[in-house]
Amino acid sequence: MSHKKLWLMLSVLFLLEGTLLPWLVPVAWQSKVQVDPHFVLVIVLFIGLYINRHTALVYGLVFGMLHDFIYHSPMLGPVSFGMGLAGYLAGMLQGRIYSSIVISMVVIGLGNLFYDTAIYGLFRLFRVTHTNLEWVFLHQMLPSMLINLLFALAIYVPIRKLFESLPVKQSEEME
Repeated sequence: MSHKKLWLMLSVLFLLEGTLLPWLVPVAWQSKVQVDPHFVLVIVLFIGLYINRHTALVYGLVFGMLHDFIYHSPMLGPVSFGMGLAGYLAGMLQGRIYSSIVISMVVIGLGNLFYDTAIYGLFRLFRVTHTNLEWVFLHQMLPSMLINLLFALAIYVPIRKLFESLPVKQSEEME
């Protein structure tokens, strides 16, 4: 798979996150919890786990900045920072631990929590939000992590086969 196909796949997921997916959340949930599917983040975490941490950092920064510009951020940079750093940290585990579905789901779950916590922390630091962390954790972070883990579980086998079929460059082996 070339990087052109990866850009296309991430671009389609980026568009779906903001257009189609908010309509798929059940109406009963919308009054109690706020579910934000971060499917681009899930793919960025997979890129970190199976390709390279630097590649995940670049994709996270680019698509995070697109999120900052287009969708919801009241300031530029927090989503880009959170997504890029989460992908980079997931990529640091590449080759250090045995890669299985359980480990991948744990890393993706922790990556989602890190991403949401980083954004909440930056918004709280700059006084964009005044919401309590406990409420945000229970009503936004956990439901979002559940949806993202279900998505990651659904695409685990095809995405792993896709990424493992990529030829490894000599410079990436030296890291």
